[in-house]
Amino acid sequence: DAAVPARSVVTLRLPGGPDQPAEFSYQDLDPPHARANNRLVIDAATGAVARHERFDDKPTGQRLMASIFPLHSGEYFGLAGMLLFMLASLLMPLFTISGWMLYLDRRRKQAALRAVAATAGTLGPVAARTNDAAPVLVAHASQTGTAERLAWQTAASLRAGGVDARVLPLASLGPDALASASRLLVVASTFGEGEPPDALRPYARRVLTRDLDLAGLQYAVLALGDRSYGDFCAFGHAVDRWLHRQGAGPLFDLVEVDDGDAGALRRWQHHLAVLAGSTALPDWRAPAYRDATLLARTHLNPGSPGGPVFLVSLQPDAAETWQAGDIAEIGPRQAEAEVARWLAASGHAASDPVRWQGANMTLGAALAAATLPAVAPLAGHSAQAVADAMVPLPHREYSIASLPGDGRLELLVRQVTRADGRPGLGSGWLTVGAPVGGPVALRVRANPNFRPPADDRPLVLVGNGTGLAGLHALLRARIVAGHRRNWLLFGERTAAHDFHFRDRLAAAQAGGFLPHLDLAFSRDGHGRPYVQDRLREQADRLRAWVADGAAIHVCGSLEGMAPGVEAALVDVLGAPALDALTAEGRYRRDVY
Repeated sequence: DAAVPARSVVTLRLPGGPDQPAEFSYQDLDPPHARANNRLVIDAATGAVARHERFDDKPTGQRLMASIFPLHSGEYFGLAGMLLFMLASLLMPLFTISGWMLYLDRRRKQAALRAVAATAGTLGPVAARTNDAAPVLVAHASQTGTAERLAWQTAASLRAGGVDARVLPLASLGPDALASASRLLVVASTFGEGEPPDALRPYARRVLTRDLDLAGLQYAVLALGDRSYGDFCAFGHAVDRWLHRQGAGPLFDLVEVDDGDAGALRRWQHHLAVLAGSTALPDWRAPAYRDATLLARTHLNPGSPGGPVFLVSLQPDAAETWQAGDIAEIGPRQAEAEVARWLAASGHAASDPVRWQGANMTLGAALAAATLPAVAPLAGHSAQAVADAMVPLPHREYSIASLPGDGRLELLVRQVTRADGRPGLGSGWLTVGAPVGGPVALRVRANPNFRPPADDRPLVLVGNGTGLAGLHALLRARIVAGHRRNWLLFGERTAAHDFHFRDRLAAAQAGGFLPHLDLAFSRDGHGRPYVQDRLREQADRLRAWVADGAAIHVCGSLEGMAPGVEAALVDVLGAPALDALTAEGRYRRDVY
């Protein structure tokens, strides 16, 4: 006999033959779910109970295996579970939609990558090559294809400027390839919380943990990331630090890109133009300028043995704001005489109507904002055909010397002279071409890596030439905040002609906001002193300030000054200490 409790449902399966048992399947009055079945097997010939299996008596594993469907449907958890799982099931189509959107996004990125790669690959022979230097290696560490696309755009810009470039995955560069390379640009994505892209993980373990001799390599890193993650651009920084530790020298400082920020990418393009020795490389995406008014320009160093330096004052649009350390991007214009000569040679009139860059304007206005095309290939073509062939002038970058509270945006601009004696495009526009009271195309680009410390820790400011502009803004911000522990080391040619902002710095000293000012004028006296020499002379003070938590900000020329200052810092503080300052954000540079 078998004790069978009260049951809610009973199912009988009759014997399939004379020797087969009868089998009952039943559920208790209050079963945990619809699949919680009990099984009673009876010998059909004798009526004896052959087997009685109760759901509640089964081992845990067997009960779970018998409950797979109720678990997935939510029934196992009662009415609340079924309601929750029903709502979740209604959301399932969203997974299909989001998956389809991710697929389409990847297809779009792959198409864009193929287009960029095709453009870079069909540029033909590199223009204006003057030597047989090895090509610049442009290596990408990509998770979704963005880094690879930017690597191809980087190569295209270099080739347009006359520099040969080769694009390849970073993972393909072993120790021997790195040791034999002369110039390397790395575009590196960070995946998740500070991890390398999936394909780079073995490479990071195999190569980026080794000690190599890369003293003959010059490099730069474009680090891609997202500030919503804690370890922003961590893999790019790791590559940069590793290359530096192996003795490689920076071509320019690492550029961080937050979620595709166009301003940071223009900063990278600016460095590429310097590397290519070309000021005519077009922007990948033109900045959206606002008109500022040119209030005044003052020649600061008449009689100087160096190039003329001007203090340029602008009244920006009310919507434009900035902080100390930020950059002014200027949209230069062709000189009126240059445009007039081109029009005369082409036979077109300045008043010819055209549509250019999405706006209706005259041909003369469009030519002023564009790289002037060759006249001969456009002979006999319409004004609109001329406009279709024009490329916008690339922007120019200048450190901002003032704060919004000063009532104006100030720049220190050194006038550059081209080989034929004409002023440079950007500096010529600001110091000669733009009429006082007239408009200047301006956009401010945030430069968070060169902001002053938020607290009152000591600040060491080091720079030369027009790099004083960025340092002056940092000092102004410190004065406004009431932070007095500031030390400026500044170098130029002569004290009589090139001591920019002399009166302002004297006022800061008198107010107790600049207790230390060390100057190096290389053309005065003997020995041609530079700011790095002043750092070595003040080694004890430098070590004491750093021990007290000081930050060091360097602004000025990339060639000569910046590596000289870094060498002096290594001599005084030691390489490990300088690496630690860099990792802590206490050693920052804005060099060009």
